[in-house]
Amino acid sequence: MRIAIWHNLPSGGAKRSLYWEVRELQRRGHYVESWCPSSADQSYLPLGELVHEHVLPLAIPPLRQDPLGRLRRPYDYLVARLRAMDAHCQQAAAQINAGGFDILFGQGCTFFRTTAISRLVALPKTIYLGEPYRPLYEAMPDLPWAAPASWGPGWWAPDRLRANMRDALRLAGLRVQVREEVRNARAWDSVLANSLFSRESFLRAYGVSARVRYPGIDTELFVDQARPREQLVVGLGALVPEKNPELIIRAVGQMPTPRPRLVWVGNVGQAEYIERLRRLAAEYELAFEPRVRVTDTELVELLNRATAMVYAPRLEPFGLAPLEANACATPVVAVAEGGVRETILHEQNGLLVEHDARAMGQALTALFANAAFARELGQHALALVRERWSLPASIDRLEQRFAEVLEQRREHEAVPRP
Repeated sequence: MRIAIWHNLPSGGAKRSLYWEVRELQRRGHYVESWCPSSADQSYLPLGELVHEHVLPLAIPPLRQDPLGRLRRPYDYLVARLRAMDAHCQQAAAQINAGGFDILFGQGCTFFRTTAISRLVALPKTIYLGEPYRPLYEAMPDLPWAAPASWGPGWWAPDRLRANMRDALRLAGLRVQVREEVRNARAWDSVLANSLFSRESFLRAYGVSARVRYPGIDTELFVDQARPREQLVVGLGALVPEKNPELIIRAVGQMPTPRPRLVWVGNVGQAEYIERLRRLAAEYELAFEPRVRVTDTELVELLNRATAMVYAPRLEPFGLAPLEANACATPVVAVAEGGVRETILHEQNGLLVEHDARAMGQALTALFANAAFARELGQHALALVRERWSLPASIDRLEQRFAEVLEQRREHEAVPRP
């Protein structure tokens, strides 16, 4: 099968999964080429290492700097990015349409999640999405549609009028983004979700019925090295507020002294936020070590030395990192939210807790106090990954979804037109 891929992914779990999938599809004899805009992360697991990747420009024109332009900026910036992405997609689609491919395997966009590539490519097409553009549909921390708490007096004052105008333009821009996201999502022949939770999210946000296709774990990379377990907790995920490292620090801070060391591995990190985390850890007298962009070898070694891995992002659609830890026979203590409830089974491959530092601290304490229990969870976790989350089984499921899309297109084209 000749497979074209389009993505605009940052570093992280989605890019890691795509990299593994491209590698495995090639091993099975499929021909793969990839397209992405220049905004996609090319430093983290670049697909160009595996296949020919076409990196096409994403040219966002400069915005107006005059007073009216500054007033319109919330709207103009969003619309300018949408138009630039549309222009990129037109260029990519022309090349894909001319390439003799059997199917387009789309991925998400770090800016808009779904893009016009779905409407511009003529061949059968399916997209694998982790989530909608969540800030538009979730209170993180506030819904963008909510009116101000108070309009305040003097609505006719110049400052108040300008603020109201900026707010109206911001909302107008978000409405355009929602319109385009929904339009683009509905243009795919098939939408694949990474979890039941994500499937429901797409139904709420886009009115689209997605099919679940769980990803797999590279058990050639993530392996049990049978190392002695240390007084060490590992956190995985970008060092940003959305991944909730502050809750983890407070949770480990609830444990009795001497507390284990907390090493947090992130693909990216915000310097100011990392410093804030250091200060918080110091308040709890906790040894906290943030690491950005470690090698896979270092990561696997850390997971094999840790007694537990911790995971607490809010409403995570799937969460690849806990299964990577499980593949190293490391149990996971995770917040029971989102897609994590489909991968971490309480007291089988980890412990699920409420979003509460004390509850997470108690679960960690139970693991560190009972080495036999932690070891039993770890071994069962390893068996579950091999049984349910292997990469070959995931590629089997992906090939099945491809076949369904191709058959769906053939049936559609066979229907006589009036």
